[in-house]
Amino acid sequence: MTDQDCHPGLTPGHLGAPVWEPEGRPPSAPRPRSDAPDPHRRRNGLACGLTALALVAVIGGVGLTGYTWFQGQRRPAAAADYAGQGSGSVQVSVPEGAGLTQIASALVRNGVVASSLAFTRAAKGSAAAAGRIQPGTYTLKLKMSAAAALAVLIDPANANGLTIPEGWRGYQIYAAIDKKLNLPEGTTQRTAKEQSAELGLPEFAAGSPEGYLFPATYSVTEGTTALDLLKQMVERAGKEFSRDDADIVAQTLGQSLYGLVTVASMVQGEADNTEDMGRVARVIYNRLAKGMPLQLDSTINYALGRSTLNTTVTETKLDSPYNTYLHAGLPPTPISNPGRQAIMAALDPTPGDWLYFVTVKPGDTRFTDSFEVQQRNVAEFNANRAAAPGASSSASAAASASAQPSAPAQVPGTGTP
Repeated sequence: MTDQDCHPGLTPGHLGAPVWEPEGRPPSAPRPRSDAPDPHRRRNGLACGLTALALVAVIGGVGLTGYTWFQGQRRPAAAADYAGQGSGSVQVSVPEGAGLTQIASALVRNGVVASSLAFTRAAKGSAAAAGRIQPGTYTLKLKMSAAAALAVLIDPANANGLTIPEGWRGYQIYAAIDKKLNLPEGTTQRTAKEQSAELGLPEFAAGSPEGYLFPATYSVTEGTTALDLLKQMVERAGKEFSRDDADIVAQTLGQSLYGLVTVASMVQGEADNTEDMGRVARVIYNRLAKGMPLQLDSTINYALGRSTLNTTVTETKLDSPYNTYLHAGLPPTPISNPGRQAIMAALDPTPGDWLYFVTVKPGDTRFTDSFEVQQRNVAEFNANRAAAPGASSSASAAASASAQPSAPAQVPGTGTP
């Protein structure tokens, strides 16, 4: 007989048998109630809560400290600055195109302001200063406040600079330099001729500065000479004419670089406004391509050393290489000193088939490829001129690029120098 027979009952594997007790608890020991509180767990929960509160406090403290530090970092640091109007005297030059940082550095270098930061902040905080500091040489004082220095610089009357307008001819520029530097009349022109090798002109200019005296504002100091200013102008022109692959563009247009400068000079003299410059350039290129004389009054005015809207039939027969009524092609040299926009027009002429243009009245320049239309436009121009007060009945005004090579001389054109 087996033990099983002595102890009848369900076997451990039978459905409903007691669950096998895990080791570690003696048999028959009462099982803990699942809903009874655990003192160890209570103590652990309290500890976790206290720890969490402590962590929140620490994190909050760190966050507050970090935020305070960040706000302090955002607050701009104080910039060194002098107080008052300063004393003594010093000259500071502001070159063309100088930005606030460059100007500030020059002021610090010359002892005018205490720091670049103080000046740039003053300038950026002033609406009146935006774009107001012109090129020139300013007389300032030593140890000025940034605000005081700025007040001097934004007043154009304080800029001791020489401004050359676009389209001026060489003789006008020479006279302006003589006047600015208090030199005897003719000094600068003589300098340009006798010291042409020192000007930095390209070889193809053959020593003639015309076209390379770039119109801009130049600084003038006590030690500035006529040669200094001429060299600055030629250097600036060289930079302008070397931009935008000018050599390659000139070849594409069938011109040398010097020819491009010459075209730009005529565009400067003929266009009534900057918007028309590209179309004027296109007329010039179109006429050159067809072998037509340019017939530009501005070239005759250059030959005669004058500025006028009236060109007589007799003047169109002037014996001069600059008379583009008689001679096809470009004049031998530029006829003025063109600005950036005229240069761009010569580099990138407006597309079109125009062969003629005339400024019938200010603001009304008409372009056409029809000779008959041009004749009507010229007649309207002449009628307007005749009706103007003080008009001379003997002057037969003409329109730029007005006639074909075989057209009668009585159909001339007008241009402004």
